[in-house]
Amino acid sequence: MPSETEKSTPAPTEELKEAHKNERAEVESDGITIPSHVAGSGTLDRLIDTARDYALAAASDNTLKAYAKDWAHFARWCRLKGTAPLPPSPEIIGLYLADLASGSGPSPSQSASRSLSVTTIDRRLSGLAWNYAQRGFALDRTNRHIATVLSGIKRKHGRPPVQKEAILAKDILAMVSTLPHDLRGLRDRAILLLGYAGGLRRSEIVSLDVHKDDTPDSGGWIEIMKKGALLTLNAKTGWREVEIGRGSKDQTCPVHALEQWLHFAKISFGPVFVGTSRDGKRALDTRLNDKHVARLIKRTVLDAGIRSELPEKERLALFSGHSLRAGLASSAEVDERYVQKQLGHASAEMTRRYQRRRDRFRVNLTKAAGL
Repeated sequence: MPSETEKSTPAPTEELKEAHKNERAEVESDGITIPSHVAGSGTLDRLIDTARDYALAAASDNTLKAYAKDWAHFARWCRLKGTAPLPPSPEIIGLYLADLASGSGPSPSQSASRSLSVTTIDRRLSGLAWNYAQRGFALDRTNRHIATVLSGIKRKHGRPPVQKEAILAKDILAMVSTLPHDLRGLRDRAILLLGYAGGLRRSEIVSLDVHKDDTPDSGGWIEIMKKGALLTLNAKTGWREVEIGRGSKDQTCPVHALEQWLHFAKISFGPVFVGTSRDGKRALDTRLNDKHVARLIKRTVLDAGIRSELPEKERLALFSGHSLRAGLASSAEVDERYVQKQLGHASAEMTRRYQRRRDRFRVNLTKAAGL
């Protein structure tokens, strides 16, 4: 029986599947080889396979899929314009970026497409650079045909980043209160409380295992102690530890919620958060997809009546997986350094971007300067 995640996650299109397969093939074949003047051997061939495995691990599957989508879009654009994507041409790429920013449409005969944001265009360019590198080419992003056009796009179309709304303490309490007390409800309650208290990314939540090295795709593991839980995460910025203390009462304690889920789901090995059977009475073996966390947040936001003055579509657009991280940063009344450490940020400035509520004038430099 398929898990609830597998049933509700739409399959990618055949075009994107093929593009993703091609991206992996580039790394597996052309990306890692031995020089042509060196004779092959069994030992070298095995090392090539090992090196290719490491090369594939340099980017996550989600990143590879995004890069595949970027390349597929650019290749199609080139075909429609009567040119080729290879070898890289700074002039053509500059025109491509201008087309993305202006939303002029894929061809004169077709209706205009939506112009893309500066952030998306910048990411598309990064995807192209990665794709060219896998094909043995270097894309010079400093070339004037690319750099100057991109600089102009940022100057003309740049906007402040659109931030997701923070889920505050009263919100998370209202959200978990909407969950049932069956096995699925225990799991989702643990996901929300642990993600909130730890300031975790949704990918970090679902990648947790019970112990170190339980599964090959583990992104970290947990250790439950008397005073709380210690999470060791292989996060976006590298390995880090996250301490989650016990709450003031069992109903809202993330560690207690985690213990309850593991106990009743009979999970003692492998992924912490897995799917459940259709009747919600039995835990399956399949690790949850990170999209489950996003869907869970949006569903419980609606059920809890958060921002009910807005239409449903607008309410759903306000919240995402990052709302948990922003909620912790905005609600924790502690020294900023502790929040920075919990979120795994390299700088205090990045942490401040997550703080939707803070006293911006707590340090008054005007008065400190004598005015």
